[in-house]
Amino acid sequence: MKLYIDGQWVDSSSGETIEKYNPVTGEVLGKFPAATKEDVDRAIDAAEEAFEAWNEMGSVARSKILYRARELIEKDRGELEQLLMNENGKILKEAKEEVDGVIDQIQYYAEFARKINGEVVEGANSTRKIFQYKVPYGIVVALTPWNFPAGMVARKLAPALLTGNTVVLKPSSDTPFTAEWLVKKFIEAGVPKGVLNLVTGKGSEIGDYIVSHRKVSVVTMTGSTATGQRIMEKASKNMAKLILELGGKAPFIVWKDADIKNAIKTLIWAKFWNAGQSCIAAERLYIHEDIFENFLDRFVKAASRLRVGDPREADMGPLINKGAVQTTEKFVKDAVSDGAQVLLGGSRPNLPGKLANGYFFQPTILSNVKQGDEIFQEEVFGPVLGAMPVSDFDDAIRKANDSKYGLASYLFTKDPNLMFTAFEKVRFGELYVNMPGPEASQGYHTGFRLTGQAGEGSRYGIEEYVKVKNIYIDYSGRELHINTVRDDLVQ
Repeated sequence: MKLYIDGQWVDSSSGETIEKYNPVTGEVLGKFPAATKEDVDRAIDAAEEAFEAWNEMGSVARSKILYRARELIEKDRGELEQLLMNENGKILKEAKEEVDGVIDQIQYYAEFARKINGEVVEGANSTRKIFQYKVPYGIVVALTPWNFPAGMVARKLAPALLTGNTVVLKPSSDTPFTAEWLVKKFIEAGVPKGVLNLVTGKGSEIGDYIVSHRKVSVVTMTGSTATGQRIMEKASKNMAKLILELGGKAPFIVWKDADIKNAIKTLIWAKFWNAGQSCIAAERLYIHEDIFENFLDRFVKAASRLRVGDPREADMGPLINKGAVQTTEKFVKDAVSDGAQVLLGGSRPNLPGKLANGYFFQPTILSNVKQGDEIFQEEVFGPVLGAMPVSDFDDAIRKANDSKYGLASYLFTKDPNLMFTAFEKVRFGELYVNMPGPEASQGYHTGFRLTGQAGEGSRYGIEEYVKVKNIYIDYSGRELHINTVRDDLVQ
């Protein structure tokens, strides 16, 4: 693998590389370049040089390139699916769904080529107008995560490029090869040199530098809240616009009138999809006390049937790296110390052959947890879920809102009054009622509190990448009268 800078595939200027491990087997999957600050400078300079011509091309011409990229990805989608299984550890079904999402997002954003509208506003009189139209910001730095390494690249590149921005992409060091594969498709589709650049490497070495670079106008990042807060600090020097999707701690409320079977099926997805490594994963389970024992018993039995192992055959794959396994183990250990009871799982599974060295963890369900416990307050980002009985709907809402995060939430009930109460009172950017996620391309993916700011998806997500420019004009041809300037000054 190489960096992609100003239309050329190049090595890091230092020659340094980093090893990437296969989460399924623990074996080395390959090496990728560790970019330096000098490499970042060259990528940003290339983006700056390419900006004017890319902007002048127009959105319709740019959309044709996106459509072509979509076709190329769809044609070779099997390669991307295999890459997601090897590099991320996704099971085959989830890899296919992610590629479906990539194709859908690029298609969706490309369709906006003729839908980015401005306004003409009346001025002080009929011959004065204010033209308000949308212009690109300039250089966008896109920092993408490892949990959905293809989907997040598409969700950032497509709207940024369509609206006329140029991009420097820095993917997670856990999934650099997926980003490289997608960049190649965009380049093959016709993205001119300098418009899209790829740098890989350690966030600790180039992260602060790239987000604080004086030429960068927008930083879009999906990742942890701690990283987002650091980006806010570093990017503030240059007043760069920030699009940040950060942590989540989704509550999952099951009321006594719920369709239990559908709720359990959705919860299996919401908790164990991508091994729990999702910002919209169910992280706190609130069950009405009348059905608590029955629901929990059925949920435990369903989760116990999940097959963990080889992504080609399993229902749940590995965590992303060894550190993630250790973190998940600590969450369970601390929860038990706080009084939680392990109903299912709680440790690494015993798997045969090479899988024994993979980064797997069992589906884990805990009961006897308290609202203030760490397991109910901090994002686990793994296949671990705590459950608590509730008796009053308002109390369930209060407990659900008792979180520093506010991205996704779930509710299962047949009562329309409870639904509308939740619509008003649940303080999360997304509420899924009697259904699973994930978010749709036409939905605005955003949140409250420490989940971040701005958002992605829908027409509102397009608007994040353009700025309103105002032109004031008087076309009357009459001599101007300006109150603060005497008429006799100009003869």
